[in-house]
Amino acid sequence: MWMRHVVKKNERALLMSEGDFMKVLEPGVFRAFDPFKRLSVQTAQLDAPLADAALADWLRRDAPAVLAQHFVAMDLADDEAGLRYADGVLVEILPPGTRRLYWRGLVEHRLERVDFARHGELDAALVKRVMQPALRARGIAGLSGVLLVQVPAYHVGVLKIDGKIERLLDAGLAGFWRFGREVAVELVDLRVQALEVSGQEILTRDKVALRLNLAATWCYAHVLHAFAQLQKPADHLYRELQFALRAAVGTRTLDELLEDKQMIDEVVIAQVRSRLGDSGLEIRSVGVKDIVLPGEMKTILAQVVEAEKSAQANVIRRREETAATRSLLNTAKVMEENPTALRLKELETLERIAERIDRISVFGGLDQVLNGLVSIKPAA
Repeated sequence: MWMRHVVKKNERALLMSEGDFMKVLEPGVFRAFDPFKRLSVQTAQLDAPLADAALADWLRRDAPAVLAQHFVAMDLADDEAGLRYADGVLVEILPPGTRRLYWRGLVEHRLERVDFARHGELDAALVKRVMQPALRARGIAGLSGVLLVQVPAYHVGVLKIDGKIERLLDAGLAGFWRFGREVAVELVDLRVQALEVSGQEILTRDKVALRLNLAATWCYAHVLHAFAQLQKPADHLYRELQFALRAAVGTRTLDELLEDKQMIDEVVIAQVRSRLGDSGLEIRSVGVKDIVLPGEMKTILAQVVEAEKSAQANVIRRREETAATRSLLNTAKVMEENPTALRLKELETLERIAERIDRISVFGGLDQVLNGLVSIKPAA
């Protein structure tokens, strides 16, 4: 016959009669005479909003006194975002059009409204609080409604709203509202960057297939100007280097390329600079790392080099032989005109022969030995 229900201190209860709201039950013991079992109680936690949306709308319209006594209304317009605080701590970011009723009681609820249509960027202090969850007792719900960006040093961020470039972001923290619009930030490195163009198969003018690897360094001269003209600046620069390399190699023979590889660098960098113009990109340097020849071409080229070196060696050898012959001829003329010089040459030759002989036996005196070894023709 009697109904009894206990409401805890961290709870509130809704007394219903045949499913219709009657009143809010405070913490304590509730008793009511209910012989026909028409009463029911719905328990609600204080840290959660009122779950019955239809009842919430009725309270707003027909029971403002009950609403003011037991609830904190957090109703937002379509162009507003909300910051919900619990005991002074930010706990949730509410999207536009939110309609919630939070219970009054153990937690002090507070709503801060933000006109994101007018103020599209989050306050700097708010960004720091949101991006440092380790310093907070609990996390923040609804972070999908904001875009949080950290731009590193020596970088800038290109801010795009609904596909349109708005401005550049300096290094540091930044946050933007996402409600009702598409927000994106692309990080751009302002330092000099390296770009590799590898494995390029190119035919020379004399139909020799070469594989070349090119390295280039570049940087942004004007970031906004580059992104305004080019969808992907780095990809555009890569293609221009490819075209310039093909133009430099395809119009020259293999011998011209091997004789002056520096020429390829000069042609490529000149053509790329002329094609880039005022695109906002600056090419700093270009260099061919290596030129890879086909296997059969390597063999042929090695044979050509070997033949050239052999011919050079023959020329040098003939030149030395000619010089030696000329020297002998001059020596013979001197000896023919001067018998004393001839005699000295004979003695020098005898000395060389004597160095190869271990022992010499002399019979009849040294004059007979000399006369026997060398016959000197008397001067006319």
